[in-house]
Amino acid sequence: MFRKKPQVALTPVWMVVGLGNPGAEYRGTRHNVGFDVIDLLAERNRIKLDKAKHQARFGIGVIGDTSVILVKPTTFMNLSGKAVAPIAKEYGIKPDQILVVADDLDLVLGRTRLKPQGSAGGHNGHKSIIGALGTTEYPRLKIGIGSVDRTETIDHVLGSFGRDERDVIHAAIDKAARVVEEVVDVNFESALNLCNAP
Repeated sequence: MFRKKPQVALTPVWMVVGLGNPGAEYRGTRHNVGFDVIDLLAERNRIKLDKAKHQARFGIGVIGDTSVILVKPTTFMNLSGKAVAPIAKEYGIKPDQILVVADDLDLVLGRTRLKPQGSAGGHNGHKSIIGALGTTEYPRLKIGIGSVDRTETIDHVLGSFGRDERDVIHAAIDKAARVVEEVVDVNFESALNLCNAP
């Protein structure tokens, strides 16, 4: 009779963080596209988000040949750093190996943009992470949710996508997941080419 091999504990090389707000009332909103990307990555790569710690839901698994940790902070968006920094510290992950996926008001609906680092750009989730990590030098993947007059920003980001927008955003979420997989399992340069392709 064969015994099952003991599972070897995986040491994550990359930490992929999707930003959003917790709770059913925020599901499917513009501000939660980061969560949607994490859910898709978890499904496609059979990674269970079965850990609840440091104010986050997360799971450890493998994308291609690379061990990763997929994270959904359960803080609200403005406090995302309170989840990101402690998880990074516990698993010894440096900022340049933390890929943060979030919505972007300044990008056309459905457009994706990958950057090795950058400012918060007015995004409260990034502001919190920058404050908690003490650096702006972590990669980020932005998903365009369409711009509005700044007086309507809150209603816009917390609103759902219109029927005519859903196909576009679903395609963007799928593309973003593929870009993350490329970053993690190939390299950043290859992912940039994929992300910038029309």
